[in-house]
Amino acid sequence: GVSVGATYTEEGKNRDLFHGEYLRTGDLGRFDSDNYLWITGRAKDLIIRGGHNIDPAEIEEALLGHKAVAFAGAIGQPDAHAGEVPCAFVELVAGASVTEVELMEFCKTNVHERAAQPKHMTILEELPKTAVGKVFKPDLRKSAITRVYNGALETAGVEARVVSVVDDKKRGLVAQLSASSDEDSVITDVLGSFIRPWERV
Repeated sequence: GVSVGATYTEEGKNRDLFHGEYLRTGDLGRFDSDNYLWITGRAKDLIIRGGHNIDPAEIEEALLGHKAVAFAGAIGQPDAHAGEVPCAFVELVAGASVTEVELMEFCKTNVHERAAQPKHMTILEELPKTAVGKVFKPDLRKSAITRVYNGALETAGVEARVVSVVDDKKRGLVAQLSASSDEDSVITDVLGSFIRPWERV
């Protein structure tokens, strides 16, 4: 079994690590009718849309049901009103052909929860993956933040652009913008409603 004790070198991460004798792993799961436990995903991957939790596995499983899709990754992209909305990235089967619009339509009939239907779809030549072949979602989140923030800045007529997204231990993912100091107030007006912080570099 798991021995109770400090697991992380950062003290803050050890807080509430155990619930009684159970270790909080951050995994999501369900018991079936035979009392088998099925691990379905990770709590940190949940998409939180206006306080509503969406399991990205529902979107990914639906997309993997399309004959042209080899790999799929669903994440929450920043949204100024809902906090996050679902978006999806896919890698196609070699030689397959399908458009992002067609995949969005496919999701409308195959992702049964309306709130979970992706608001944006991106087809990549290859999805980023870990050493064991799992889709690497932090890179997908960085890509979505860059696209959403740059789109909002462009729509507002602001010249500043996201040049990178970094993972800060305390603030999470932070968008780094190429901008002049006199643009700070207008950038705040444009990006202030989004949940992810930004900084000028």
